[in-house]
Amino acid sequence: MVNLIQASTLRSNLSKVLDSVEEKTDYVLVTKKGKPQVALVNLDFFEDLLALASPKYLKSIKSARAQIKKGLFYSHEEVFGEL
Repeated sequence: MVNLIQASTLRSNLSKVLDSVEEKTDYVLVTKKGKPQVALVNLDFFEDLLALASPKYLKSIKSARAQIKKGLFYSHEEVFGEL
């Protein structure tokens, strides 16, 4: 089943739609004047699409996830300080 939502409906229900895409749906197509214009995609689904297009990207994602699990990352405050 293709998930479609009108842009005006999306504006009014953005939080709910984002939650749905994050939790249940791989993607939602946003329509304008009845025609699909853009897609909102789940991050895991997006990474899978990128991996299909570039094995190098997939390797970088795996490396980044391993670094996060080891605690090898900087917080926002460490990088940018207090704004």
